[in-house]
Order: sequence, then C-alpha cells, then structure tokens
Amino acid sequence: MLSSTIGVIHFVASVSALLSGTFVLCALKGTKMHKQVGYLYSASMFIVLLTSFMIYRLHGSFGILHVFAVISSVTLFAGMVPMLLKRPTNYLTMHFGFMYWSVIGLYCAFSAEVFTRIPLVYELDASVVGIFYAMVGIASALVGAVGSIYFKKY
Repeated sequence: MLSSTIGVIHFVASVSALLSGTFVLCALKGTKMHKQVGYLYSASMFIVLLTSFMIYRLHGSFGILHVFAVISSVTLFAGMVPMLLKRPTNYLTMHFGFMYWSVIGLYCAFSAEVFTRIPLVYELDASVVGIFYAMVGIASALVGAVGSIYFKKY
C-alpha cells in the first residue's frame, strides 16, 4: 500500500483520522477544540475515503472493502450535515450517533488492517483471500461489539 503516492496519502490521512477521531470521542463535546479537531477528523476521513476508492489490491475491482467505504462515507456525511445545517431539531443526537459510528468504523478498518498483516496469513498458500476476509470479519466484529457496548453506555 505504501508503494504508491495514493497509498502514502491514504496512510497519513488514516493516522490523522485515528488520532483526531479518538480525541473527539474522549474530549468534552461542544468546545472550540472539539469543533476544530472534529473538522480535522472530517477532512482526514474524507481523504481516507477518497483514496480508498483509488486502491484496488485484491481483485482489481470494486469489492467488499469498497462497500464498507461507501457505508463510511454515508455515516460521515450523515453526521456532519445535520450539525452544519442545525436541522432537524434532533441534529445534535444525529451528529453524535453518526460521528461516533464513523470513528468506530475507522477503528474496525484499522483492526482489520492490523489483523490481515499478521505474517501467518502470508505463510499460508491456500485460500489466502478467504483467510483475509475471515480476519477482516473477526477484527471488525470484535471492535464493533466493544464500540456498541460503549455507545449504549454513553
């Protein structure tokens, strides 16, 4: 992935989104800092999503990871538009919910990326693609489950 300019941009924007997204989740909401770092997160995620559609590693075509990028794009859009428009009346609730899941989705993507980089996956010569998708699913499910617990708690 880092062998191309698009890959490097994707990686740098991903790290920026992970750091800023984590800050926004943990920091006091509604402050000037929250808003500034939130805009950094949104811009970083926009770049991550844009570059994700330019990366074709497995089959050279639109795949399941691109479907998740579409879902992530919708989540980011659905979290930012109500906040920017201050509509509908429950815009703060919509903003919190969608942006929370935007960050959790990024955590899922990060964990899936880490799990698929485990050397064992590359040492197996049969059905590497199947193992890749299994690792993506397991990592995403675990992170999504933890995110769901925290979402219900807060």
